[in-house]
Amino acid sequence: MSERQPFLHDLNVQLAAPMQAWSGADGQIRPDGAQGIYVADTRVAGEALLTVNGMEPEQLGASGSSFTAAVRDVGGSFADPLLVLVRRRTVEASRVVEEFVLHSDLPGDADVSLELRVGVDFSPMAAVKSGGPRVLVVPVPREDRWEASAGAVTASFAAPGAAGQAVADDGALVFRWDLAVPARGKAEAGWSVEAADGRSPVAAAAAGPRPLEVTARDPRLKALAARAQQDLAGLRMSTVDRPGDAFLAAGAPWFFTLFGRDSIIAARMMLPVDPELAAGTLRTLAARQGRENNAETAEQPGKILHELRRGELVLPGNSHNEQLRLPPVYYGTVDATPLWISLLHDAWRWGMPEDPVRELLGNLEAALGWLRDWGDGDGDGFLEYLDTTGHGLANQGWKDSADSIRWQDGSLARGPIALAEVQGYAYRAALDGAALLDAFGRPGGAQWRSWAASLAERFRAGFWCRDALGPYPAIALDADKRPVDGVASNMGHLLGTGLLSREEEAAVADRLMGPGMFSGFGIRTLDAANAAYWPLRYHCGSVWTHDSALILGGLAAAGHSAAAARVALGLVNAAEGFGYRLPELFSGDAADQGGALPYPSSCRPQAWAAASAVPILLATLGLEPQGPGRLPLAAPKVPTPFGGFSVSGLQAGGLQFKVEVDESGATALRPM
Repeated sequence: MSERQPFLHDLNVQLAAPMQAWSGADGQIRPDGAQGIYVADTRVAGEALLTVNGMEPEQLGASGSSFTAAVRDVGGSFADPLLVLVRRRTVEASRVVEEFVLHSDLPGDADVSLELRVGVDFSPMAAVKSGGPRVLVVPVPREDRWEASAGAVTASFAAPGAAGQAVADDGALVFRWDLAVPARGKAEAGWSVEAADGRSPVAAAAAGPRPLEVTARDPRLKALAARAQQDLAGLRMSTVDRPGDAFLAAGAPWFFTLFGRDSIIAARMMLPVDPELAAGTLRTLAARQGRENNAETAEQPGKILHELRRGELVLPGNSHNEQLRLPPVYYGTVDATPLWISLLHDAWRWGMPEDPVRELLGNLEAALGWLRDWGDGDGDGFLEYLDTTGHGLANQGWKDSADSIRWQDGSLARGPIALAEVQGYAYRAALDGAALLDAFGRPGGAQWRSWAASLAERFRAGFWCRDALGPYPAIALDADKRPVDGVASNMGHLLGTGLLSREEEAAVADRLMGPGMFSGFGIRTLDAANAAYWPLRYHCGSVWTHDSALILGGLAAAGHSAAAARVALGLVNAAEGFGYRLPELFSGDAADQGGALPYPSSCRPQAWAAASAVPILLATLGLEPQGPGRLPLAAPKVPTPFGGFSVSGLQAGGLQFKVEVDESGATALRPM
């Protein structure tokens, strides 16, 4: 087996956290790449290959969880496919169930042997991602089922009515049903696997609120919203120790767990739809907030974690982060802490009750303390990061691959690194924290407003670059405090934070919407003129859905509504080519270069990509919370590129409301 990260772009995925199932487009699960059935971070079945009379059925089509195939040369030879197999897969939080239905229009009865080969494979997710060897487990019979286990992971396989159950020479299960299909009738069979991981820190969460209802002249908006909500429902998780607090797993299959930054950003996008998700995310992360200084885990007092796993994560040298080795609870992120502060503030503004907010004020003060006391490692007044272990994340912002921070000539910047967008997050967090301290009668608000003002002055003096097109913020400062002059999407996250002046925001908007950055489908992570640009490079030329969605929200907040609408339209155009499931990232190719292509190993679905449907729908409408418990106000902004549409089921202050937008961009807000 080749030790390379497997591609995902052409696979079918179904999930209900913590279970997920990946198959080929025909429904067959082959011992290839990432295909398989997983519980949390462990694959329990790496093969589920179905044959009829010894032959694979021939695919006719698929729709979601249903796969249809023709079975030929059974009951005679006919020009038409008179025997059709429908395979339906259901993924639940603790099991996967498949039903096989043979539909016949044959003139006579037909005897059919249906055989399913199930490869029991307990490979950890890290081994799957790296293309490493499989961990095969031999199951044992237990009454009416077969059971397998490895450590705390267990799986139970059942195939009611199957005859001649057996274990193949390589340990695979083989189930066989000898069926009589009546003339112009049907015959049925099925199997299931139940799985659990006793060491996993994550589990299923309760269902979320009722779905949004979208009505639009452009039907793509309705399709986008429906797909996003289905994906987000499958990503809802809780931790084992806090089952009542839901959050969104970062993405399937690689990051099917709690991620500080990803879960926070997704929850923040979802505030108008599911404000309780923000509360659950805040509490889950606060329960694991850093308390001590530990270089190995990157923990520091007040810091919000990066990721949570069942055990150590080890990736090989051919990954985006060479020889990565992370502990089960890892804090190597520079941005999750300020983002946590702003999520608490925004959740309060959208109506999170005062008592639950008050319960988190101690965590707020600890997080603010991290900004001041720990986030600035060298005392230059900026938040920065540096991995000191040699096996942690070299880059600890959202572009966390080792090769993401580039000079314009394509060379790599040397750390410690102070990212541009992180200074914007910190500025906003200081002001948001001050507002909360003031509102709840806590001291320190004035000091944090002064801290933010000083940060803005330092940023203006230290981060700005200029080229032939004019001024723009550097992607970062390097170890020598030089502005790294790569033109990158990071600057877009500064929009709407308040860190920039109106003139500076205009300069950033112009640069982002120029041909080097805007592909027509979204904002590229790196300008096309950079020597390191490649449209399919992970953080150096691709388009990330959430990145563009955050930027379009910032553009709207900064008054650049027409540009925000262009980015929103570009993302919807891209979504159309991906079955309305916006992927984690896609290529930075423009329309005349072939258009948006899949990044073949990107997560599908991915939390902040699916949640981006909300800012795509709403960012140009001027929705701004006016205070605790009060409805947002909608104001005319710009003619919508989608024609008239309405969105029902938005929430604020415990109330629901509906936004109607006509083709001129005028909006009407109606409580429900």
